[in-house]
Amino acid sequence: MGRKGGAVASEQETRRVTITAIAREAGVSVPTVSRVVNGRSDVSPQTRERVEELLRQHGYRGRSAKSRPSARLIDLVFNDLDSPWAVEIIRGVEDTAHASGVGTVVSAIHRRTTSARQWLQNMRARATDGVILVTSDLESPVGAELRRLDVPTVVIDPAGVPAMDVPTIGATNWAGGLSATEHLLSLGHRRIGFIAGPRTRLDGYRAGLEAAGIEMVDRLIRQGDFYTESGFDGGNALLDQPDPPTAIFASSDQMALGVYEAARLKGIRVPNDLSVVGFDDLPEARWSSPPLTTVRQPLADMGGLAARTVLRLSRGEPIETPRVELATELVVRESTVLLAESRR
Repeated sequence: MGRKGGAVASEQETRRVTITAIAREAGVSVPTVSRVVNGRSDVSPQTRERVEELLRQHGYRGRSAKSRPSARLIDLVFNDLDSPWAVEIIRGVEDTAHASGVGTVVSAIHRRTTSARQWLQNMRARATDGVILVTSDLESPVGAELRRLDVPTVVIDPAGVPAMDVPTIGATNWAGGLSATEHLLSLGHRRIGFIAGPRTRLDGYRAGLEAAGIEMVDRLIRQGDFYTESGFDGGNALLDQPDPPTAIFASSDQMALGVYEAARLKGIRVPNDLSVVGFDDLPEARWSSPPLTTVRQPLADMGGLAARTVLRLSRGEPIETPRVELATELVVRESTVLLAESRR
């Protein structure tokens, strides 16, 4: 018993000495250093920055997840909130958080370094049980700081882009791209245009063509950014070709709806003259005219699983796997039809 008690005392003493040394070097009191370590807001920005730099130099990690008191709050961070799929993810996160008695703080940092820095400052000024990032663009400035602060972090990765070294919740993007392409091939389409987003969906498109003995042609591929305007631009470029595609697979529903508008302005009817497939199955896909055939991505389920995962991490509990991919599903509606013999 004496040896055990001595070991505990020694560990506590080492920590006190470390904080004391940092306080002395920073020229502040020990309670000030403690407030910085615990993310309190009652510290000036200049003092906080000086103390945090010394904490980094000393490799001070603070308390473990098991000893950290619960804040009953998780942070959900997007690059931006102007995409309909963000709403679906928020719904999944909030449903799970609410059922666990935990609140959710939703933030957008708009791809700007200053916004990321401001968010980090706000997050450090209060307690949080963990952070859910809905992007891999935040790797460098935010990821490193979250690791340094030992904040439980999970990435929701709808695009299928490799994220930083933290647990990731994604979907079967490759399989979704394959199923969309196979569906169009089964309807007799051979000139299938593709408006790209993430690499994995393009790889699924390529695999579908190769399995059917069709070579992927660069002129039938356009790069998009998931938003409607890029779908409109890509659709125009594809449909303006001398031998245009008879079908277009867009990597998001928003881009698919952009293709709808490009076709409408050219007098091309969907699906009579052009079959279109999207990806996501956002609510507007069902209510578009015609209703959009799409690959359903379980966005709300991804949000719910991310919330459960970050809460487990905050309690110091193990997770089964660092990378989870939820299944996608092809939803066939009225924007795709059998290709007429005269157009093959």
